[in-house]
Amino acid sequence: MGGTFDPIHMGHLILGERACQQFHLNTVFFMPAGNPPHKRHRAGRATDEQRTEMVRLAIAGNPYFQLSMIEMNSDGYSYSYRTLERLHKEHPDNDYFFIMGADSLVDFDTWKEPQRIAAAAHIVVATRNEMDPDVFNSLLNSRQEQYHGDFLRLDTPNLDISSKNLREMIGNGESVRYYLPEAVRQYILDNGIYQA
Repeated sequence: MGGTFDPIHMGHLILGERACQQFHLNTVFFMPAGNPPHKRHRAGRATDEQRTEMVRLAIAGNPYFQLSMIEMNSDGYSYSYRTLERLHKEHPDNDYFFIMGADSLVDFDTWKEPQRIAAAAHIVVATRNEMDPDVFNSLLNSRQEQYHGDFLRLDTPNLDISSKNLREMIGNGESVRYYLPEAVRQYILDNGIYQA
């Protein structure tokens, strides 16, 4: 599961846990994406090092979760198809599941080399509150036909949490307790991340 994780929150962790259980996965790799050099010090955002540390803190204690730095490139640009093809080359006997949200399924055809992503992994898609179930199922089926891949529905509770909203809440001095793992929440407070 990739993402900026800015910050990682309970929704990400629940997705990872549900995917692990539903598809009997050995390991869920959390892969923070790099920031391009010209965006490395964006106002109101965490640094690469801070985002990585938050992921490390969030997944500590879960033996099925691991941090992977494979997408934390110095130039900031990583493409899912390259990551998956590299993993296949390094571990050809493994079966890979690519976990994404329903919003990513909507614009999947605009991604770099979507056909190669679909060929390299089972695509596991989590539902979102704002998407009608019939629309979701129809889109899942159409993507499967379009790319001849294995697009699977991840059955998860509908948690409407976004990193963007959490950054705003922290910036406004609102409580984010229970939205974030406590160690991550404390790290953000201790380091003044997202705070004006």
